[in-house]
Amino acid sequence: MACLQGTCSPGLSDVQTAVRNPDKVMIEDIVTRIQDEKTGGVPVRTVKSFLSKIPSVVTGTEVVQWLMKNLSIEDPAEAIHLGSLIAAQGYVFPISDHVLTLKDDGTFYRFQAPYFWPSNCWEPENTDYAIYLCKRTMQNKARLELADYEAENLARLQRAFARKWEFIFMQAEAQVKIDRKKDKTDRKILDSQERAFWDVHRPVPGCVNTTEMDIRKCRREKNPQKVKKSVYGVTDETQSQSPVHIPSQPARKTTKEDVQKEISFLNSQLDRHCMKVSKVADSLMGFTEQFLDYDPFVSMPEPSNPWISDDTTFWDLEASKEPSQQRVKRWGFSLDEALKDPAGRDQFLKFLESEFSSENLRFWLAVQDLKRRPLQDVPGRAQEIWQEFLAEGAPSSINLDSHSYERTSQNLKDPGRYSFEDAQEHIFKLMKSDSYARFLRSNAYQDLLLARKKQPESEQGRRTSLEKFTRSVGKSLTGKRLTGLMQSS
Repeated sequence: MACLQGTCSPGLSDVQTAVRNPDKVMIEDIVTRIQDEKTGGVPVRTVKSFLSKIPSVVTGTEVVQWLMKNLSIEDPAEAIHLGSLIAAQGYVFPISDHVLTLKDDGTFYRFQAPYFWPSNCWEPENTDYAIYLCKRTMQNKARLELADYEAENLARLQRAFARKWEFIFMQAEAQVKIDRKKDKTDRKILDSQERAFWDVHRPVPGCVNTTEMDIRKCRREKNPQKVKKSVYGVTDETQSQSPVHIPSQPARKTTKEDVQKEISFLNSQLDRHCMKVSKVADSLMGFTEQFLDYDPFVSMPEPSNPWISDDTTFWDLEASKEPSQQRVKRWGFSLDEALKDPAGRDQFLKFLESEFSSENLRFWLAVQDLKRRPLQDVPGRAQEIWQEFLAEGAPSSINLDSHSYERTSQNLKDPGRYSFEDAQEHIFKLMKSDSYARFLRSNAYQDLLLARKKQPESEQGRRTSLEKFTRSVGKSLTGKRLTGLMQSS
């Protein structure tokens, strides 16, 4: 730090410290020395271009060479990186575009006024940004026309500050009147400096905001944000990298392997199942409404839970072989629900037997049992399933497509618990699309569902008749006892 403030040049370790932990005081000392032409700084000059002049600019090459010469930097990439750190903080900015990087070429740069330096603890508010954008709309539109993202920000701020927008407009109008009294060259330089200030605090989309994001964190990102084309219409070749980091090696040309990797990645993305959030919400709401009666946290179970009440009807229903109405109704939700319930699985198996297609479900159940078998029993049981359902002349042959059959036969060369995964999935889809739909329309399921619905009414009728019978018998017994007592007396 002392060397930077004095006449001597800092060593390489000091520069590395500045690169890894950029201190504002150290950066401002470097920027001050670069601008001081008396002590060997970079000369700031006015460049003549076609039909115009560009005042107070330096080139990126001049800045890089000064950093290498006066800070004892041997690697040009390190000097470019240090210059990019300085540009990212807004101390120096390009005039051709508004991506704050430093290039080792003839790009023109301009130094920021000390009034806008970050050491002044600038924390601009949205009202300041709104005044700046509003002022831009009142100035020369050919040179200061709003970009697309700035127009969107202006519209958003106008909606947010609708009540005080008149005050903001008056402030912008007053600043425009003051600026018009200045010299044309000074006004042009001041406009570019003010715009560079907002490029730091409200950067172009895709660029790193150094006021909110840690620079070291940006360097660790695997996929830094990219800006293909500046919103100001100027293409930047180095924007594929983070604005605060320039690679030491030139970009590698795309090879055939890179293209093949990209093609495989895009193909995998095409196979991904995408769904709109609205459809996902509708599906979730439909699922919740369907299983509302089966959620004990939402609906009171009927019958009540025997662990918290004295009613043991629930245990009696579970012990009985006859399924309740809730269980029968749940079989109609999906084939998974029907196969989860042992009673539903038995009823579905009986239906398939009536249609002479029970081998599909028996194969599916055999594969499910294979997945739970001990490892030493798996190879033998896998061969038994193959001989029973898939081998030539199998007693319970199932209908498989050629792809699933080939995959399964290949898997059986080294049999495991999941050797029949493809075949099982094919059979499940076959039952779901064909047999299960007919099962729900069958008389067996409909009669069972209606019988479960009528069961409570019939039970209530039986209870009422039993109570009447008990009362009548009790009355007759009481009458006979009174008659016998009277006769005995």
